[in-house]
Amino acid sequence: MTATGQRFREFKMPDVGEGLTEAEILKWYVQPGDTVTDGQVICEVETAKAAVELPCPYEGVVHAVHFEEGATVDVGTSIIAVDTDPGAGPAEAPAAAPEPAAAAAEEDTEPQGRQAVLVGYGAAPSSTKRRARKPQPGVPAQEPAAAAVQAELNGHAAAPAAPAPAPSAPAAVPVAGRPLAKPPVRKLAKDLGIDLASVTPTGPDGVITREDVHAAAAPAPAAEAPASAVQPDVSPAPSGSEAVRARETRVPIKGVRKATAQAMVNSAFTAPHVTEFITVDVTRTMKLVQELKQDPDMAGLRVNPLLLVAKALLVAIKRNPEISAAWDEENQEIVRKDYVNLGIAAATPRGLIVPNIKDADAKTLPQLAAALGELVATAREGRTAPGDMAGGTITITNVGVFGVDTGTPILNPGEPAILAMGAVKLQPWVHKGKVKPRQVTTLALSFDHRLVDGELGSKVLADTAAILEQPKRLITWA
Repeated sequence: MTATGQRFREFKMPDVGEGLTEAEILKWYVQPGDTVTDGQVICEVETAKAAVELPCPYEGVVHAVHFEEGATVDVGTSIIAVDTDPGAGPAEAPAAAPEPAAAAAEEDTEPQGRQAVLVGYGAAPSSTKRRARKPQPGVPAQEPAAAAVQAELNGHAAAPAAPAPAPSAPAAVPVAGRPLAKPPVRKLAKDLGIDLASVTPTGPDGVITREDVHAAAAPAPAAEAPASAVQPDVSPAPSGSEAVRARETRVPIKGVRKATAQAMVNSAFTAPHVTEFITVDVTRTMKLVQELKQDPDMAGLRVNPLLLVAKALLVAIKRNPEISAAWDEENQEIVRKDYVNLGIAAATPRGLIVPNIKDADAKTLPQLAAALGELVATAREGRTAPGDMAGGTITITNVGVFGVDTGTPILNPGEPAILAMGAVKLQPWVHKGKVKPRQVTTLALSFDHRLVDGELGSKVLADTAAILEQPKRLITWA
C-alpha cells in the first residue's frame, strides 16, 4: 500500500543527538494495525551515544513498519507509516503488500530520489505512476508478478500468462537480476564478505534467508578421491585462515562502541597527550568516607571515595581555573570556561559512555553525591540522554574499581584533561617518621599540552592529591 497525500504520514528517523547520522532500532512497541496517539512511544533506538525512546508525532493507525529490530537506519529515513484517517475507507492502492519479486522490479525501475523499496515491507511512499512498457522484439516477457504490477499501474487486470517452463533453480529469480533479501540479511552478507548474487535462495518467492548466507559462508567439503586411486592422501588441508575463522566470532562495530572508537582515535591523534602520576596517602580520606556515611545530612546518598576525589578535583580547578578551557581549532582560539561540567566515565552493557554533571563546581557535597548517584544509576539502566553526555569540561575515570593501580587515560574529545583514580590499597608508608600500613592510591592526570603546560597540570594534580591526603583542605581551600 502506498502512503500518499496527507492521509499517510511517514515518520523519519530524527537526529536525537548532536549531529548523529544513524541509529539502530532496538525494539518496536507497535505493529501494523495498531492504533497510536500523538506522543506515544513507538520504538527504542540506540544512537552512537545512548538508547532513546522515540514518540510518534501523528495520531492514527500504523500502516507499515519499514525496518526490523536490529536494523541500522540513517537519520532522515522513514521508519514507519501512519494512516491518520483510517475511517476514510479503502486507500487508493491495494491493501496487500506487493510480492517480493514485484517489489524488487519496482525498486530497480524507480526514478532517482525515490525512497528504495524494502523487501517484505511494502512499497515506499510515492505518487508517481508509470506507463507499462511495451514488449520489445527479442526481449523476454515479464514474469507474472511483474506483469501484474505493470497492469495494475495501467488500471486494468493482467492478461493470463502462458505457463512458464520449470526453472532450473529451486527459487525464483528477481526480475532485474538483483538478489532478494531483507536489510538485516544484506548486512549479514556484507559482514561475512558474501556476494548475494552467488547465494542460492531457499525462502519464499526466491528471498535469501540468513541460513542461506551462513551456508554460503561455510567452507565447501573437499571432493572425494576416486576409489581406484592408490596414492598417499594429498587432499588439501583447511587453510590457516579458514581454520582460525571457524574459531572466531565477529561482532559488528556500531552504536556506542563505534562512536567511542572514533572519538578515541580522533582524540589520541589530535590532542598531544601528557600524563603525570602521583601516589598519595588517602587514609584520612577513607576515614572521612566512613564518617560521612553516618552523617544525617548524607542519609540515603551514595558516599564512596570517588565522591571525595570528585570534590577534591573541583576544588583544585577552582584554585587553577585556567585548566577549564577548550581548544577551538577552526577559529584558532582558546575558550575559557567559568563553569565545570564534570564527566564520569561509566562502563555499560553498550560500551563506555561519559555523562557529565552540569555545573558540578556550584554543588554542595550532598548535591554532588545525589547527582553522582543518579548519573551512575541512569547509565547502568541505559537511560542516559544524549544531552547528558554533551558539554563536558573535564572527566574522572575510576579504574580502581577493577583493582587497577592507575593508567594513562585518553582525553574525552574537546576536554582539556582527564583524571584516573587507581585502587586504594593498604601499603607500607612512611608516616610521621615511621613505616606504617596506610591506605594509598595513585592518581594519573592526562592533559592536552596545547592548553595545559606542565606547570598547570602539575598544580592541578598536586592540589587534588593534597586535599585527599588532608581532607580538611576541602574547607580551608574551598
